[in-house]
Amino acid sequence: MVSERQQQQGKVAAFNLAESGFGDQADLLDDDGRERRTGTLVTASAHIITAVIGSGVLSLAWAIAQLGWVIGPVVLLAFSAITWFCSSLLADCYRAPDPVHGKRNYTYGQAVRAYLGVSKYRLCSLAQYINLVGVTIGYTITTAISMGAINRSNCFHSKGHSADCEASNTTNMIIFAGIQILLSQLPNFHKLWWLSIVAAVMSLAYSSIGLGLSIAKIAGGVHVKTSLTGATVGVDVTATEKIWKTFQSLGDIAFAYSYSNVLIEIQDTLRSSPPENVVMKKASFIGVSTTTMFYMLCGVLGYAAFGNDAPGNFLTGFGFYDPFWLIDVGNVCIAVHLIGAYQVFCQPIYQFVEAWARSRWPDSVFLNAEHTVAGGLFSVSPFRLVWRTAYVVVTALVAMVFPFFNDFLGLIGAVSFWPLTVYFPIQMYMAQAKTRRFSPAWTWMNVLSYACLFVSLLAAAGSVQGLVKDLKGYKPFKVS
Repeated sequence: MVSERQQQQGKVAAFNLAESGFGDQADLLDDDGRERRTGTLVTASAHIITAVIGSGVLSLAWAIAQLGWVIGPVVLLAFSAITWFCSSLLADCYRAPDPVHGKRNYTYGQAVRAYLGVSKYRLCSLAQYINLVGVTIGYTITTAISMGAINRSNCFHSKGHSADCEASNTTNMIIFAGIQILLSQLPNFHKLWWLSIVAAVMSLAYSSIGLGLSIAKIAGGVHVKTSLTGATVGVDVTATEKIWKTFQSLGDIAFAYSYSNVLIEIQDTLRSSPPENVVMKKASFIGVSTTTMFYMLCGVLGYAAFGNDAPGNFLTGFGFYDPFWLIDVGNVCIAVHLIGAYQVFCQPIYQFVEAWARSRWPDSVFLNAEHTVAGGLFSVSPFRLVWRTAYVVVTALVAMVFPFFNDFLGLIGAVSFWPLTVYFPIQMYMAQAKTRRFSPAWTWMNVLSYACLFVSLLAAAGSVQGLVKDLKGYKPFKVS
């Protein structure tokens, strides 16, 4: 977090550079005294696609299987529309009070504080950082399972589909954590644009592989049981299981669209012209439209391929066995994508803690020291090295203890969707627009907000019930 004094010092520095004749150096700074931002529509769209198309796409066939042919696609489209609409509102809140010429807000929490005050800021920060931590744990679980699925796929290919190919994911989580420790030493989002481009390509690749395998399975003439209402009570599930799994599927779909909590940070990478809010709205539309297309295809065609018995993760739950090499490629793409997505979600946590620590102890050599390496190409901070390494290790340990894919993702989606994707963007927009109480706009926005709260509560209940059920039969460090 940058203080008013630091911002003023940056502006004075830029002015002094210009007055001294060093115009080129002054041009390297933005209006807030920070290094000039260079992000574009392409890089912002890539960041969004990286953040949105993640492990959530893998569970959509299962979610549609719980909801059926009618409600499943409708719910997907509804979450998509709500996410895009609220993201457009949030894009206007990057600057305050004016969306084009106002003061920059560097984080989601700062935007909430600028528009809604300190008390709402504290609630928002709590929700945001709990969600960000949960997502990084979820991505650790998913990546490890995908890495393990490569070995399992090869095992099934060589020993037969009935072979016992279960294995611990602990080693895979340690490898993933090691990679993240290295990447976490990059100081900020601006240094990660290339990683987001690679990750976005990977996300489209494994989604396409899953889609292609589903189409091939359908074309193969295998007949599976599907229905308008999904899993059938008394045949596939009990009445109680139907209710809980329906609720949990809502959480899985909500998780699939979770990126609003890093939207402000992504927007902070954009260059000032054209206006950041205009570019961000276009990037949100491109990102959400692209992901919805893949989500709809993967969810619907995945359900058509597997029916009511669709696995929780159709590339690692072994709904597919052949061609085994293509399944391996798909899981490699998942791993590469989530390596990048982990950084997109953990960078705001890093920056928050580091800014707080430096403001608390401004004269600490340990906190402020920077050492250049590799001929000046990279800088290493002792504080970053210790703190970020500790964070990655802790998230990996939690993932080892609770490696439950569907339930964990559903709970994260349920807990974060309403406050971060819906409530705060709507409240900030109404504060900015000075919307009158009980006016038509005020009324329908509050109706939308409370409807989403109700859905989130149902989804959270379903995911908690699933976690409790999984814990009862849990064997530590085995693939779940």
